[in-house]
Formats: sequence, structure tokens, C-alpha cells
Amino acid sequence: MVTQHVHVGSKVGIHARPATVIAERASRFQEEILVELLDSDEPDNEPADASSSLMLMALGAEFGDEVTVTSSNAVAVETIAELIAQDLSD
Repeated sequence: MVTQHVHVGSKVGIHARPATVIAERASRFQEEILVELLDSDEPDNEPADASSSLMLMALGAEFGDEVTVTSSNAVAVETIAELIAQDLSD
């Protein structure tokens, strides 16, 4: 498995528009891609399937929060991590 840590770059966090952009791109890969919010106050914090915009929004990741992106596909990890680091709120 390949893992990359990244900070959320969207001013609105991973909410509607950013989550949709990320999920659309993640769905192009056959491998599962997981996004997990680090340092969450939620005791039952579970990784989100990056191809699901609803699951991504449910993470509650805000601007500047650190997340991990994990997959067996290094290109998928790099692609999704780059998107999360960008400001996709526009």
C-alpha cells in the first residue's frame, strides 16, 4: 500500500464542490482509494472511499486539516493527494 499525507487546501474544506471533483477523479481508478482524517476528535473516525463524494464530505475535513490518502496504486494516491492540496472551492 502507498500512503501520502496532505493538508486540505480548499478554503471550504472537503465539502460539496471539492468532494465532487475528488470523487469524480478517484472513480477513474480501478483500485480502492481511501482518505482518512488525522487527529480527529471522532473516536470512530473511519477512512472514506475517495470515489464517494458523500463519504468524503462526512469526514468533516476543514481547510488545513491533515489527511492520509492510501491505495495500492501510487499514481492514484499522488493524483488524489494533489487534488486535496488544491483550493477547489471556486
